Amino acid sequence: MRSVLALALTAAAVVLLSPAPAAAEAAPAASAPAIRVRDGRLVEANGSDLVLRGVNHDFIWYPDKNGTFAQIKAAGANAVRVPLGMGHQFRRTRPEEVATIVALCRQNRLICILDAHDTTGWGQDKKATTVAEAVRFWIGLLPQLRGQEDHIIVNIANEPFGVGGDWPWVQQTSDAVRELRAAGFRHTLMVDAPGWGQDEAFVMRDNAEKVHAADPTGNTIFDIHMYGEFDNAAKVNSYLTSFTSRRLGILIGEFSGEHQWGDPDEDAIMGYAEAHDVGYMGWSWSGNQSQYSYLDLVHDFDPASRTAWGNRFLTGPNGISTDTREATIYRNGTAGAPTAPRGAPAQVKVVEVTPGTVRLTWKRGPSGTTYQVVAVHGASETRLLSTASAGVTLRGLRGSTEYAFAVYSRGLIGIRSPRSAPVYAVTPPAA
Repeated sequence: MRSVLALALTAAAVVLLSPAPAAAEAAPAASAPAIRVRDGRLVEANGSDLVLRGVNHDFIWYPDKNGTFAQIKAAGANAVRVPLGMGHQFRRTRPEEVATIVALCRQNRLICILDAHDTTGWGQDKKATTVAEAVRFWIGLLPQLRGQEDHIIVNIANEPFGVGGDWPWVQQTSDAVRELRAAGFRHTLMVDAPGWGQDEAFVMRDNAEKVHAADPTGNTIFDIHMYGEFDNAAKVNSYLTSFTSRRLGILIGEFSGEHQWGDPDEDAIMGYAEAHDVGYMGWSWSGNQSQYSYLDLVHDFDPASRTAWGNRFLTGPNGISTDTREATIYRNGTAGAPTAPRGAPAQVKVVEVTPGTVRLTWKRGPSGTTYQVVAVHGASETRLLSTASAGVTLRGLRGSTEYAFAVYSRGLIGIRSPRSAPVYAVTPPAA
């Protein structure tokens, strides 16, 4: 279980190391940070554990419902899974639409899983297309996805084969991973099980190591969809344990409270996901066909009108509003901070975070101005240090801890300004 991030800060442990270096003196920027898989766990670029709790949003059918991203965030999710159409089973999602989705995810502080949906049930659905075609689809979208690796996961092919154990899932999935890496994808890749995503013949379970070995970066996570095949707790726990015990990353990319082909045990799915610290994504926010309306979390895209499934999923035991942490990429820095009062130091930013240090910068005031940095704890604060520089590096911090900092300024005649808006930093785990 993830530990609760402490907010306390011992002032004596924080030392002014040096003024923050000027931008012109900074080292060249490294390649874009990326979500990755480490020891079977999904982690952020800074090493912080990333347990996804989110919702599927049917963008293919409702490309005009972009307010849904904010609604999903407000419901407590830290992630959204968005099906994209390839022009076979579903209308092809245009590159500019993908760019909009990427921007909406970042704007709403969500990790985004994008899935190529037209492979659903290939071999049994005549309109479905192949995994190889999905690879070509993704390569065409690389310009929209490059540089977004810190909040975008590429779900290569949704439910890529029908039921049965004789599909070429291992070879085709391995080839897809290798091809996307060769094409320049640095994102975490997610691969779905065959059997309409439910792996009823255990093809993915029993061959996961082979696919994992095909990824030279090791950043592949497996996706199981838990519907009627997972109708009791023993099945749910056994399947998840088979991956976590081998330190293979696993995510429940789809599940529901009921289904036309069997009754999923949603209590077990959510409970064991919590016990294993495994991410899950409920299907789906709204807009399912009338005969499948039991899959909707809210009625007619209205967040104030939840269905029975929505109440269970969002606020019931182990629901996303009960134990879901926002990704640290959105908690580090100024995102979400209130507007600074008039006269307070402006443009206070977190520009670097390590397990033991945080570097802050702000806009320099008139000559002779000095600054006081404080740690903020709710309604109280702790004075840390004073400086004449427009930036400081704070040391002596604890890893895996969330901090809030603010800055005052004082002019030549000694009048102290209002306090700046707070900025937040989440230190990664210590090595």
